[in-house]
Amino acid sequence: MEKFELVFIPSPGLSHLTATVEAAKLLLARDGRLSITVLTMQLPGDTSVDTYTAKISASLPPRLALTALPGLPDWSRQSKTSLFEFIDDQITNVRQILSNLIEHDSGDRHRIAGIVLDMFCLKFIDVARELNLRCYCFFTSGACSLGLFQYVVKLKFEENKELSEFKNSDAELPVPCFSLPVPAKVLPAVFVDGGPMADVFLSYFKRLSETDGVVLNTFYEFEPYAVESMAARGPKVYPVGPILDLSSQFDEDDDVKRFLDDQPEKSVVFLCFGTMGSFAGAQAREIALALESSGCRFLWSLRKPAAKGSGKLVEEYDDFGEVLPEGFLERTKGVGRVIGWAAQAATLAHPAVGGFVSHCGWNSTLESVWFGVPVAAFPLYAEQQLNAFYLAREAGVAEAITLDYKMDFKGDGEPETVGAGEIEGAIRRVMGAEGGGVRGKVEEMGRKAKAALEEGGSSYIAQNLFIQDVVGNIGL
Repeated sequence: MEKFELVFIPSPGLSHLTATVEAAKLLLARDGRLSITVLTMQLPGDTSVDTYTAKISASLPPRLALTALPGLPDWSRQSKTSLFEFIDDQITNVRQILSNLIEHDSGDRHRIAGIVLDMFCLKFIDVARELNLRCYCFFTSGACSLGLFQYVVKLKFEENKELSEFKNSDAELPVPCFSLPVPAKVLPAVFVDGGPMADVFLSYFKRLSETDGVVLNTFYEFEPYAVESMAARGPKVYPVGPILDLSSQFDEDDDVKRFLDDQPEKSVVFLCFGTMGSFAGAQAREIALALESSGCRFLWSLRKPAAKGSGKLVEEYDDFGEVLPEGFLERTKGVGRVIGWAAQAATLAHPAVGGFVSHCGWNSTLESVWFGVPVAAFPLYAEQQLNAFYLAREAGVAEAITLDYKMDFKGDGEPETVGAGEIEGAIRRVMGAEGGGVRGKVEEMGRKAKAALEEGGSSYIAQNLFIQDVVGNIGL
């Protein structure tokens, strides 16, 4: 029985690495001949990847190895595109490691069956071609996002559209992977704002068509229209998810756990906005007013924008009173809690949580579905507006606070503020939802998510199909 190996290359940063490791575990469970090596990257000054790999190293499956790519000591964050330059500058190191693996793939070594690239590492397709290796993409978001990116690439490079014309536009676009017209206002800001970032993103996504297949972090039942719409176009897609890291747990003496333990089932609305989500000033006060007026029990993870030049995106508040309405914390004592960082998966899993005000990042979206917690959508950045549109308008598993709010990272002008009335209304709809509404739909979708990963489920079958295609592509 000939053994074979895949090499995964995630982009720097923890979220893409953790998704990659969890995807690798799923694939390893499908075929005993398979081994996987993950090449990790860590930005200078960032220790999160080292911390994570040290934490999980003892519990990794025996056929899964993590190998750190060498650092680039001369790199510095000089521009918005510096992250992508850092990735691209690893091409020599990637070529060397892959060459060494190929050179030693006889004897006790496994045959290298291909590389699996993060969507921001697609420049390494060139290395794969040089070394005569098959090349796949691991797309950490869902099928709708993939389809939208392909559509935008078509507009730009085949139809010669200037994407900036869609900024603040009321146009609705016939994106093939959506059953409904997609408002231009939910397109990711990076595409319509123009500039070097748009060029970089589009250059990566244009190369998706050069891969031998795309592994998607979704499951067929969640995005059936999108998956089917891509079946007639290349490259081939494999919806193998949901891929989740559910390892976060509360300590027994955790104050947040004690608060939730004291609340009735499905009575608490949880507000959490991802690793980059933060609020200051007017917007934080509007959220506070909405929570107080709704009368709902709540747990709110509130973080503040980092100071310019700090090298960070978010910071923790030393005193929530500096940003919340006067007396808010006293008036809501016992009813709600305001905290900093939150163990999101553990919180969503708690039976007291009945609603989730979320930025609609894809990991958060899948976690809300997995635990059957309906979302009040408050997207902030990246493809989150598109995710919110899908959840609220197509899938029907969310209520919309807003679909087109965009977080102001530049700080060039007065930031947009979503009013307390809009926030309160969506919270009331989510928390008051009966079985036939969004709550019933997301709970049913959660059952389908679990079934998809079980033997014979759609994602289980897609995992096996991917491995069969990898093996067939190298003639094993």
